[in-house]
Amino acid sequence: MLEVMLEGPRARGAFLLRSLLEPPWSLRIEDEAALAVVSVTRGTAWLLTDAGERHELGAGDLAIVRGPGHYTACDRPSTPPSIVIGPGGECSSSADGSPLAEVWGRGVRTWGPGERGDTVLLTGTYEDAGETGRPLLAALPDVVVLRRDAWPSTLPDLLAQEATIDAPGQRAVLDRLLDVVLISALRTWFAGRAEEAPGWFRAQGDPVVGTVLGLLEAAPERAWTVSELADRVGVSRAALGRRFTELLGQPPIAYLTQRRLQLAADLLLESDATLPTIARRVGYGSPFALSAAFKREFGRSPQEHRRGGLGARTAVGG
Repeated sequence: MLEVMLEGPRARGAFLLRSLLEPPWSLRIEDEAALAVVSVTRGTAWLLTDAGERHELGAGDLAIVRGPGHYTACDRPSTPPSIVIGPGGECSSSADGSPLAEVWGRGVRTWGPGERGDTVLLTGTYEDAGETGRPLLAALPDVVVLRRDAWPSTLPDLLAQEATIDAPGQRAVLDRLLDVVLISALRTWFAGRAEEAPGWFRAQGDPVVGTVLGLLEAAPERAWTVSELADRVGVSRAALGRRFTELLGQPPIAYLTQRRLQLAADLLLESDATLPTIARRVGYGSPFALSAAFKREFGRSPQEHRRGGLGARTAVGG
């Protein structure tokens, strides 16, 4: 189920950058990204949220920052921001707004005021989490921190190595690696908080609900009924409805309807498929039926959603 929720925030040409930093340094992050993965590969860093949270990170630690709120990364909390990171990864001086991306370029996906870098940060950002990723984001705090001793993974090091390679198809390689880092880190974080984990995470280990979720996610276009689903898992309709609602907060068919519309919303932005094609892929008999349900759920038509989403992505250089 975690993999299903992560289908939303998949990296698609994600912004990825190695920052070589020497004290004093302070970056004000105002990129409006839905999600950011920050790995300290050398040295130490502080993450300060606008809500007042402070997190000190050492080499090997990783943080996942839920957007689109702003935050500051710095060598120490008292250092005032001197650099602003805006949408699309644009870097500028906080003093006069002058661009710094080219001035401080240090090679492939590497940037900083100096060559040495007492602290090296690797940052990957997801500009859009998609409709299918909203349940995941809603379950996260502003900042998730994984210490190296709790998550001794070599994946961030591999991502850092690959980030400096310029080769055909490398963007796709980096996107997939960033996804793997995110999935692995969040799986570890959720597993350590089983009692506090959202229902959809706990549902994956439930023999009844977990199996039903697998069926629904594998074939959302199918005209499932509660009776058929209950037969598949060997329980009564009432038992299935009760357990499903307990973990997911809604009955199976209501969940399926919501997921179909979330999938349709993402397909409208990620593909050039026609509305009739999308309607068939998510289980609606006609584009008119999909349009009516879509407008009830999101307050706008599929066409308006597609136009608005594509315009927003163009505005941030996506």
